[in-house]
Amino acid sequence: MSTLLSIEKRNAVLNTMADLLEQEREALKAINQQDLANYNGEDLAMEKRLLVDDAKVDGMILSVQQLASQEDPVGQVRYEFTHENGMRISNKTAAFGTILIIYESRPDVTVEAGGIAFKSGNKILLKGGKESLLSNQKIVSLWHQALESNGVSTDWVEYLNYDRVQTQAFLEKPTQRVDLIVPRGGEKLIEFTKKHASCPVIVSGRGNNFVYVSADADLDKAMNIIINGKTSNISVCNALDKVLIDVNLPNWESFANELVTKLKNFNVTVLGDDAFAKATQVPAIENDLIWYEEFLDYKIVIGTINSNQAAIEMINKYCGGHSASIITENRDLAQEFMENIDASSVYHNASTRFTDGGQFGLGGELAISTDKLHQRGPIGLQHLVTNKWYIYGEGQIR
Repeated sequence: MSTLLSIEKRNAVLNTMADLLEQEREALKAINQQDLANYNGEDLAMEKRLLVDDAKVDGMILSVQQLASQEDPVGQVRYEFTHENGMRISNKTAAFGTILIIYESRPDVTVEAGGIAFKSGNKILLKGGKESLLSNQKIVSLWHQALESNGVSTDWVEYLNYDRVQTQAFLEKPTQRVDLIVPRGGEKLIEFTKKHASCPVIVSGRGNNFVYVSADADLDKAMNIIINGKTSNISVCNALDKVLIDVNLPNWESFANELVTKLKNFNVTVLGDDAFAKATQVPAIENDLIWYEEFLDYKIVIGTINSNQAAIEMINKYCGGHSASIITENRDLAQEFMENIDASSVYHNASTRFTDGGQFGLGGELAISTDKLHQRGPIGLQHLVTNKWYIYGEGQIR
């Protein structure tokens, strides 16, 4: 295990990295163009995530600058106790040691996730996708430059240029100690990692997020939140896939028809349960399995429900444990919904698109966890730590 670097050293490396990203901006964009040219373009969402333009570079620089300015997440006291025999006992946050991040297509993760792991005192192993190899290698070379110029060993940030077979072998029998693995990508990547990993894995799972329009909803809010959640960015895990409308909503059919018209203006394919399909003439779903699906596409399923309790049960059965929102003017109803929904992030009168480390004030995220151990939702700097007990005695024996 590497010795913990001082917070001054960690921040100096991050600030140097910000300067290098600015200096090498044009070179990085040019190398990224090679990755884009090599990509076959079969997946629009993937291509969007692969691109590095000025806005993406600005985001990378901002993320390391923000990390450098945040307080040290390591060594924070979480609990203190003095034993009757005089021993002083405290529990403090501690670095994990070595974190492996496996991700697809997004070169900005090489900066953001690498920075979050490094700032929280961890050695990082980065395993990016083949489609962004050249961009990732360029960014890692900048990490190494930032480390070296501050007198820090380059093995704090390592890139694993492995194919699927080599990755599987490394997961099953790591050639170095790994304390935590975070797979960040589609369901196939997550399943593959969980199946083969020999150490703890934090699952950054699927979205499949729900909005429930209650009988007491403000319909303008409902309309805007649904349109934003579905159409502002289809390629992200906080996008909206499912809507439930309470049939006790006055004139719910006219709201349903207006909603379908607006969604179709954005070229969204709308499917409904029997009652919704009948009211709006959209195609009916073929079976209930579709309620489990995350689309990452211009597609939405809308159903009807007759109570808050029924909505809670349905969402808990089908959602991915990511985000769910209730649209209502009744605060007590909203609170009951939020306390009973089994998801990482629950909303009252707001879009699910906000489930994001930056939007929650964490200064970026390593991933969005749909697991319950050891952290749920966006994983920021302060969550990428474990803990340790410190006991100070003067010869006490039990």
